[in-house]
Amino acid sequence: MNRTIPALLAPLLLFIGAPHAALADAGIAVEFSDNEIRIIDAWYDEHGTVPGNAKGKQKNKGLPPGIAKNLSRGKPLPPGIAKQALPDGLVHALPAPPRGYERIIVDGKILLVEIATQVIYDILSDIVLR
Repeated sequence: MNRTIPALLAPLLLFIGAPHAALADAGIAVEFSDNEIRIIDAWYDEHGTVPGNAKGKQKNKGLPPGIAKNLSRGKPLPPGIAKQALPDGLVHALPAPPRGYERIIVDGKILLVEIATQVIYDILSDIVLR
């Protein structure tokens, strides 16, 4: 009996802190769920855009085209890019992201990023800045 418990737990332990490739091979997607999208959409419908990115009368012009093009799934975040944390109320409304991942705002988009590599795994566009 003592040998069966470790044998049953071994596959589970492989997923603790597992890289995206191992999760994908197991059929576990690292992306925003439909429920998370509904929560985020409802939160911004209720609270609107959270100010604080623009200073004074300066308007948010967005990212330069070359950098904006590199903001896509499977690519790492460009070095030195300005990123913001999600508003606290939204963070508390959402379930925790997968272990080793974080949700951030970049250029009006909500990104799901692997912390260790800064690779983008999912993007929600046009939710923050409407």
